[in-house]
Amino acid sequence: MSKIIFITGASRGFGKLWAEALLEKGNKVAATARNISALEDLKNKYGDLILPLQLDVNNREDVIKTVNTIENHFGSIDVLINNAGYGLFGTIEETTEQQAREQMETNVFGSLWTIQAVLPGMRKQKSGHIIQVSSFLGLTTLPLLGLYNASKFAVEGLIETLGTEVAHLGIKTTLIEPNGYATDWAGTSASQTSDNISDYVPVREAFAKTGENSEIWGQPEATVEPLLHIIEQKNPPSRLLLGKIAYNAIHQLYHDRLKEIEDWKEVSIKAHG
Repeated sequence: MSKIIFITGASRGFGKLWAEALLEKGNKVAATARNISALEDLKNKYGDLILPLQLDVNNREDVIKTVNTIENHFGSIDVLINNAGYGLFGTIEETTEQQAREQMETNVFGSLWTIQAVLPGMRKQKSGHIIQVSSFLGLTTLPLLGLYNASKFAVEGLIETLGTEVAHLGIKTTLIEPNGYATDWAGTSASQTSDNISDYVPVREAFAKTGENSEIWGQPEATVEPLLHIIEQKNPPSRLLLGKIAYNAIHQLYHDRLKEIEDWKEVSIKAHG
């Protein structure tokens, strides 16, 4: 059964790949991007199935207007895919105030504004599915991505809380947590910090060396089937890791974290009073 889907950050990477896959299945897709010229090929191919709209998710008023436009055009929104976001590279000490605020503005508040905008319609229809693109770095961390890690940790808490608030209204939530993929996420979509501090050279060199291993990068096309699958589920997962690196890293993380919790159990319980 076809659905009406609103996806942000659809000009490239996961966003465009998923938008086309959804259109191929006969879904109606409202695809937004800062530059909608990147969506002309999809418009030419799929015609009225796609509604390309220009949107900067950082502008809350524009987000609300965009959602109203989508609902007026298609009648409703069944699925929101919050995909807009970018990576910020650099150590925590090197990050400027503006870079830190812009990272949070897009990755956290941009997601919040779209969620708030679609919820009235979803509450009214007593159904809906909010899919938030997070990262396995919303559960663990990597050096040189401190602000990005923090933004995804925030998004994880936001969506997990939302799920408990809207479940009785028939609205589902899913956090998608990919590992690194061979998209332009670390290229033109990324932002680099300036004024590198020499003391962090060993950290940067080790990070760069890890990235040279091609096996750590997933193939974007392999994510299409999992995305289509969860959209069709009556009871979709609250979280879905994408990629073997993500699975192995988080599986080990929780094993180690539970062990440490147990090792310090007596101290924790004593601290209750």
